[in-house]
Amino acid sequence: MTLVPHHAGAPNAKAAHILVVDDDQRIRTLLSRYLTKQGYLVSAAADTKEASVRMRDLAFDLIVLDVMMPGETGTAFAARLRKSAEPLRSAPILMLTALTETADRVEGLEAGVDDYLAKPFDPRELSLRIASILRRARRIESAGPKRFGDFVFDPSRGELLRGGAAVRLTTRERDLLRALAESDGALVSRQTLAQRDPERSASERSVDVEIARLRRKIETDPNAPRYLQTIRGHGYRLLLEPLRASRQK
Repeated sequence: MTLVPHHAGAPNAKAAHILVVDDDQRIRTLLSRYLTKQGYLVSAAADTKEASVRMRDLAFDLIVLDVMMPGETGTAFAARLRKSAEPLRSAPILMLTALTETADRVEGLEAGVDDYLAKPFDPRELSLRIASILRRARRIESAGPKRFGDFVFDPSRGELLRGGAAVRLTTRERDLLRALAESDGALVSRQTLAQRDPERSASERSVDVEIARLRRKIETDPNAPRYLQTIRGHGYRLLLEPLRASRQK
């Protein structure tokens, strides 16, 4: 793989700190040099064990993670990170992989990976993917938790709670709920929801199916939804409530 420096259109998030995890020293070096030239602060690790050590001491805005490594795979590491109690469990992950099978991509997405980039890749695409992930992460962080009824959804963690108990969501359900929550109660068109992720674009009909599944988890009567409402002929909206502060005892 050859990385040729690209000087046009450097990312906006100059201060972002990226952790590169890859067992191939050549790739680690090339990625570190290229991303440094792009204005990022970069650290590197040869495997997930070394990555875990670095993450105990440093805060990272994004992890560039290889799939196939000796010992723990990148997919297993992502899943473990997402289930941990560490604050960095929500750090976005860009997975680098030579695997092209759909099942492998789905496994990574279910483990909590935010995006995939297949090897070999154009460094300009790497820059664009990283910039896009960082923009999305910062937008989510600024949004804050959202409340509707007995539910509280935290876009930054992708977690839905009901009365303090976690509600299990699939990757697509979480992404759908996040897109609706970020609109702050405004209408979101079916087309926008279908195209919310260019790498996993869906039909408008499949969005309707996802909406129906999500309603079964958040509505008392899915046939008469109170929170996830249909605006006929236009799209959907999620009715939100002010997030009340906890009372002092």
